[in-house]
Amino acid sequence: MTTLIINIKELLQIRDISIDKVSGNDMKLLPTIKNAFVLIEDDVIIDFGEMQDLPKTQTDKQIDATGKMVLPSWCDSHTHIVYAGNREQEFVDRINGLSYEEIANRGGGILNSAKTLQETSENDLYNQSIPRVKEVMKLGTGAIEIKSGYGLTTEAELKMLRVAKRIEKEFPILVKTTFLGAHALPLAYKNRKDDYLDLVINDMLPKVAQEQLADYIDVFCEKGYFSLEDTEHILKAGKTYNLIPKIHVNQFNAFGGVALGVKHKALSVDHLEELNQEDITALQDSNTIPVALPSCSYFLSIPYTPARQLIDAGLPLALATDYNPGSTPSGNMNFVVSTACIKMKMTPEEAINAATINGAYAMGLSNECGSITKGKKANLIITKEITSYGFLPYAFGNNHIDSIILSGKVLT
Repeated sequence: MTTLIINIKELLQIRDISIDKVSGNDMKLLPTIKNAFVLIEDDVIIDFGEMQDLPKTQTDKQIDATGKMVLPSWCDSHTHIVYAGNREQEFVDRINGLSYEEIANRGGGILNSAKTLQETSENDLYNQSIPRVKEVMKLGTGAIEIKSGYGLTTEAELKMLRVAKRIEKEFPILVKTTFLGAHALPLAYKNRKDDYLDLVINDMLPKVAQEQLADYIDVFCEKGYFSLEDTEHILKAGKTYNLIPKIHVNQFNAFGGVALGVKHKALSVDHLEELNQEDITALQDSNTIPVALPSCSYFLSIPYTPARQLIDAGLPLALATDYNPGSTPSGNMNFVVSTACIKMKMTPEEAINAATINGAYAMGLSNECGSITKGKKANLIITKEITSYGFLPYAFGNNHIDSIILSGKVLT
């Protein structure tokens, strides 16, 4: 089936040659074509350009995008979208003065979610997750990373990843999966961290690998959770199963997690609300991409990742939602892009680059999505009629999406 989109007011993020990511000053550049077309065959972009260069061709479907803009769908490289229940009571507790750490110490936080998930069947977990997946697709996300980490038992961790794999098979969204067994220490292991690490490494990890449930391995490297030594132990174990690191670092404290991630060739280091010069130096001349999660900062009222500091140091930056029940109960990448501009002083060009091509890189998907490039997956956002692409982050409270195309088909 062929689909032709014509009269596009402005076609964003066009790349004649596929690139991995953009860094530093290049993030300020967003290549576009005005009065453009895009030609899709089945689920692939096969041509694009100015309307005056539109080739004569027969197509099965034609979409007139007069006054509208087209851009690649969002690439959300950090989510926990497969979870059970919610934590709205903790939201109220924070309003009443309790900190994230205080809630966790009372058995809330990740442990609360783990208890609920352990008591939820795999089928029920899938059914709870599907409305969220459908929602983020309608909000423009065409590629998503899904972590485990709310199970904290072998069977529950496997259950989460099986659900993520089922989503990958049954929906037109691109999915990458990450094993995050070391997300928190279960109550049963409160004073036996070494025993839990043994469970993660010698029981969970081999079974995850045996069922081929994960592309990546993650650790919550943070004070009160898993130390640098714990993290290194887990990352080394993951490498024996060819799992590439993508790690949580510097959410509340900066104590060497970034350098450790770089040492182990992590694809990404995520959060970075706390950052120092040693972290920036470690990232320079590496292939590890920093990932910021601004809606988490917004929800928890914690600092925002210092995007200007990272970009001005010549580094790349990706944006993601951190969609989870405790610290970011939203998978809206449009809000993430707006918040990055409003609170992190990123330009619209930088934010769009961070949420498309750099987000794709942070999932190992640069060759499949993240830009308008011939041969890439036809995952596209068609906006409503807007004045410019700067209007997308500017008018942050409104939905500017007219329609979504995933795998070459209009989402209904």
